[in-house]
Amino acid sequence: AGVVAVEITGGPDVPFHPGRTDAPKPPPEGRLPDATKGTDHLRDVFCKTMGLSDKDIVTLSGGHTLGRCHKERSGFEGPWTPNPLIFDNSYFKVLLGGDQEGLLMLPTDKALLDDPVFRPLVEKYAADEDAFFADYAESHMKLSELGFAEA
Repeated sequence: AGVVAVEITGGPDVPFHPGRTDAPKPPPEGRLPDATKGTDHLRDVFCKTMGLSDKDIVTLSGGHTLGRCHKERSGFEGPWTPNPLIFDNSYFKVLLGGDQEGLLMLPTDKALLDDPVFRPLVEKYAADEDAFFADYAESHMKLSELGFAEA
């Protein structure tokens, strides 16, 4: 469903390999980052726990270009971008532009700007949507294939 949502909202084609057997029960809590924390926490969750890279953290954060936070689920409320139904690089542009009325940036989003590895990637993707799309498709595929082994 995530792959289709990205594509129909204007994003890149994300490679998808159907046939993965779903887990019989949900994974333990804590696989998603705590939105109130910083870059060390992001690396703990995505790099140490999931085996993803710093680049993956930034590109997957760019997925916040779609949708919004819901207070009852996260404690935060609002969209990240002016048009949360379009997949583009506006998340990075808004992030670099600072606080904007009516738009949300989580502490984990803002932390990307303070990190010497993450910030250049934020700047790159704000300036080059094609680069963001290419890297996002790769990172999304890696995330969707965690724990998947070809038979």
